[in-house]
Amino acid sequence: MELKKTPKADVGKKRTMYMALGLIISLSLTLYAFEAKQYEEGELMDLGMAPDDFEELTEIPPTEQPPPPPPPIKQPQIIEIPDEEEIEEEIEIDLDVEITEETEVEEIIFEEEPEEEVADEVFMIVEEQASFPGGNAAWMKYLSKNLEYPRQAKRMGIDGAVFLSFIVDKEGNISDIQVIRGIGGGCDEEAVRVLKESPKWNPGKQRGRAVKSRMQFRIVFKLK
Repeated sequence: MELKKTPKADVGKKRTMYMALGLIISLSLTLYAFEAKQYEEGELMDLGMAPDDFEELTEIPPTEQPPPPPPPIKQPQIIEIPDEEEIEEEIEIDLDVEITEETEVEEIIFEEEPEEEVADEVFMIVEEQASFPGGNAAWMKYLSKNLEYPRQAKRMGIDGAVFLSFIVDKEGNISDIQVIRGIGGGCDEEAVRVLKESPKWNPGKQRGRAVKSRMQFRIVFKLK
């Protein structure tokens, strides 16, 4: 008894065949893709391990630049200077004097120049010191007659020596009296007064000539 094929059975058989065919195609594509990927990776790996055939690079030395040329030297200009010209000039002197062989020429006398006046110099040290006329004895006699003991000094019991500095000029006049060391009580002023009123002194001498000199002297005040 023969079974008759129905159209539904044919459709199912075709569907199964199509599914098998699609599966084969899908598998083929998958295998192709996998093999293509391995082939590309293999090529990349081969390139990475390829032998180095490049030529070695040689170092190129730096190029030295030549220094700039020096500036041009200016040559000095030579200027010709004319030779010095000597000017001859005749000088005519008209003395208006007739000189003959018998004329006697008077001797020329040169006058000495006047000595310059030297300002009065005050000597601190001289060969011959200024002194009171008559010496030390005359000076003590003068003091005993003219020196007055100040009342204030007597009342305060002051005594001692007053040291004075003064100038004796060439004529023996006394000036510029200064108290170097005093004792007070009016004694300093009295010592200046009695010295100022004293007669002219004998001036000091230097090389035999009277000079202006400074002296130091003392006047003693002593209570009895």
